[in-house]
Amino acid sequence: MRQATVAEIGSRDKILDGAEDLFARRGFAGVGMREVAEAAGLGKSSLFHHFTSKAELYAAVVGRILDLFETRLTAALAAGGDPVARFDRWLDTLLDAFAAHPTSARLLLRSLFEDDELTGESTEERHVDQTLKRLFSAVANLLREGMESGVFRAASIPHTLQSIVGLTVYHFASGEFGEEMFGQSLFAANGVRKRKSEVKSLLHFGLIARGAEDRTAITTRRN
Repeated sequence: MRQATVAEIGSRDKILDGAEDLFARRGFAGVGMREVAEAAGLGKSSLFHHFTSKAELYAAVVGRILDLFETRLTAALAAGGDPVARFDRWLDTLLDAFAAHPTSARLLLRSLFEDDELTGESTEERHVDQTLKRLFSAVANLLREGMESGVFRAASIPHTLQSIVGLTVYHFASGEFGEEMFGQSLFAANGVRKRKSEVKSLLHFGLIARGAEDRTAITTRRN
């Protein structure tokens, strides 16, 4: 019985691994279930034993990535510190997660505008929706805490969240365009370190309240 369960899990992971690569490269509409079965080294009947539809499979692939990100990001926020320290740690963790999982950014970016293909009825799709809500709610609460305590300036939280998605997800999803711009792989260690620094600097200048602005104003007057 245990061997059968392990085999079931192994087959499911093979399917998800193969599907993740295909969906990241070609999107929901560009991938057929037969291709996924072949990539996983399984028969089509075995694929449908695990996933009854392509929409269910697609949501399961996205859900697996989101679960990984949620585990890491939740731990980053739980590590303590003031809102700025937690926000910086959250950003570092998010960018490190994209760098460690190269297909994730493109797949997640695609999933944001391919959800018209999904009905939202399957367990997997509902799981994705619920996980996304928790992820965005956690960072929204952090931004709200920082604004209410005066550490962050008052700003639109939805607009700030949209900007964070653009600064993080798009960068690692930009493929050849991004690599030509930077002259190296987007996932190179030195490039990832630089991206983390640049994103935090940009958001600090946009979000950090009073202290940083006052210091900038004093320096400007002196010059």
